[in-house]
Amino acid sequence: MKNDPRLKAFERLLTIMDELRTACPWDMKQTIESLRYLTIEETYELSDAILKKDMEGVKEELGDLMLHLVFYAKIGEEKKAFDITDILEGISEKLIRRHPHIYGDIKVVDAEEVKQNWEKIKLKEGKKSVLGGVPKSMAPLIKAIRIQEKVKGVGFDWEQPEQVWEKVEEEIGELHQEITANTSQEKIEGEFGDLLFALVNYARFINVNPDEALEKTNRKFIKRFQYLEKEASKIGKSLDEMSLSEMDIYWEEAKKLD
Repeated sequence: MKNDPRLKAFERLLTIMDELRTACPWDMKQTIESLRYLTIEETYELSDAILKKDMEGVKEELGDLMLHLVFYAKIGEEKKAFDITDILEGISEKLIRRHPHIYGDIKVVDAEEVKQNWEKIKLKEGKKSVLGGVPKSMAPLIKAIRIQEKVKGVGFDWEQPEQVWEKVEEEIGELHQEITANTSQEKIEGEFGDLLFALVNYARFINVNPDEALEKTNRKFIKRFQYLEKEASKIGKSLDEMSLSEMDIYWEEAKKLD
């Protein structure tokens, strides 16, 4: 390990971070708070690269995120709160604790059992709730996915996909009932949220990541709509000058290009 190129590369990044923090006006000015929104942006850029299956982009975005991690560690060191050693030792100890099937005498049969053990161990470590670690500011769709994964880890889950689909149909009915009854917007919103939550649940049972599925549909829609805009421009029209039937012709053309 002494001549491991990974260690040398990491040491080089740490050295550069030290230099930037003492010599670059922008880097010197940054705080944990000012980096926060930039880190969120970098995470989304990594997500984009992953969805595009752009491995060169994934590599680059991981580098950007790695820089942020080292940056936070440096600021923590300056504040005498923690340093990179504390961070790395902490995560190493956590991984050992939460993988007793590797570093202990626990036996598991598959990845699902590993996930269940992980959640149980977290509770033994002092977590008051299985859902305590779900960030409040997490995007709602991702949050729904994580909530369902976490409660599944302690056995709170449906048994068969057919049961979940029945729940989806039930929620569709309840939403339609509230809309038909012209009830309050708050109740309609509540039923709509219940329906989305049920659909996220069903997605797990059919091995679909709902966030990725929705993003792919977003991208598909953008591509088709931009084709529509381009074709309208070719005939010298803006979209607001066209009828829906006219636009639909180009929309159908765009679908054939997918």
